[in-house]
Amino acid sequence: MAKLSHDAWVLIADGEKALFLKNITDSEDPNLEVVRKEEQENPKDIDQSANRPGRMPDTGPGQMSAMDDTDWHELAKERFADDLADLLYKQAHKHKFEEIVLVASPDTLGELRKKLHKEVEAKVIAEIPKNLTNHPINEIEDQLSGDIAA
Repeated sequence: MAKLSHDAWVLIADGEKALFLKNITDSEDPNLEVVRKEEQENPKDIDQSANRPGRMPDTGPGQMSAMDDTDWHELAKERFADDLADLLYKQAHKHKFEEIVLVASPDTLGELRKKLHKEVEAKVIAEIPKNLTNHPINEIEDQLSGDIAA
């Protein structure tokens, strides 16, 4: 398994929030410091939808079938992953980090993985499919110590 070296970054993300952390100590006893926070306003889908789902004529006389409406909440989560991938690319291009651990909810991690630029992919030392965005930093450090073993 990988080690969380000095100055390695850790991205903690879900579909709406992201914390960029930096290890200011060594791999034996990680001490993470917040580098940046990102958050997007993403109300529930019902609050974002303008209309009720449409209906269209079906095969039988006088029959109508419901149509699925766009899930705006899910779409916003996917776009947030796009934004994170772009931000990571810009930071990697500026040499802000040489190694990064991606910790994200499984859906967000999957979306993020699809969007990562090759320059960022080369710096990823571990991926952890967990949602830790609402955990305090000391619990995140403990989780990482267990998940990224020497």
